[in-house]
Amino acid sequence: MSAERIVVALGGNALQSGGGPATAQAQLEVVRKTCEHIAAISGRGYEIAVVHGNGPQVGRIVMASEAAEDVTPAMPFDVCGAMSQGYIGYHIQQCLKYALNRSNRNIPVVTVATQVIVDANDPAFQDPAKPIGPFYTEEEARKLEREKGYTMKEDAGRGYRRVVASPLPRRIVEIEAVRQLWDHSIVITCGGGGIPVVENPDGTLEGVAAVIDKDFAAELLAEEVKADMLMILTEVEKVAVNFNEPDQRDLSSMTLAEAAKYVDDGQFPAGSMLPKVEAAMKFVRRFPDKKAVITSLDKAVDALEGKTGTVITFN
Repeated sequence: MSAERIVVALGGNALQSGGGPATAQAQLEVVRKTCEHIAAISGRGYEIAVVHGNGPQVGRIVMASEAAEDVTPAMPFDVCGAMSQGYIGYHIQQCLKYALNRSNRNIPVVTVATQVIVDANDPAFQDPAKPIGPFYTEEEARKLEREKGYTMKEDAGRGYRRVVASPLPRRIVEIEAVRQLWDHSIVITCGGGGIPVVENPDGTLEGVAAVIDKDFAAELLAEEVKADMLMILTEVEKVAVNFNEPDQRDLSSMTLAEAAKYVDDGQFPAGSMLPKVEAAMKFVRRFPDKKAVITSLDKAVDALEGKTGTVITFN
């Protein structure tokens, strides 16, 4: 019997510290700890691929590029996304290989620069909603709106962030390469949701200014490789309803119908828990006999053993 396949989606907390300077070295320290958990999943005999977010990182790359405009032209947004995909993938690749070697698992780890096709007419381009970059106070946010023309929105009670378009992923350009690599390595792919591109009538691809939600990209990847499970790792151990209220209730499981009702009731914030739940719903709708799991990074192995996390199933 072949090993179960899991697509693991890493949230921002798995890539950078919540406090302190946002340096590459600080990120590397966090990624080292993250990769110990990923290696532990592999050590349980699962075949895995890793998808990661890039919201904070791509925002900082864009800021640095724009700040240097008087010296050199700013990089296009899609190029900044590709840059973030490269250096985050490099950090995960390096640290995960080390963690695997420590447990005597000589498995190659490879990062694939991944383009993801989006629809040029996706309504998301008219309604930017994907947070990128650092948090700001309301006063700082309004100043950025005036001076740089950014769209700024409040992010789940944590402050204001710049938001950009977040179109749905339609097709993973490098999917065949990922399939060929799967049986021989751990693949880091669709980083930051993938480099967003549109397909022109002549078949050429063209980058666009957007950030694809990594949870939806991970779900699409899970469909394409026929994964047995979609595992979304975030900051909380379980999905909750009435979050941060006195009657908060943590959920150990949700059926597709229950999840849909919670979504309709507005239980999950957009740009935070909502895309995670929606991605999980899409996966079990596509594969009714499979499941999705949402939990925290440090509880990933426990969740695989059924001890914690929120499990989303069709029925």
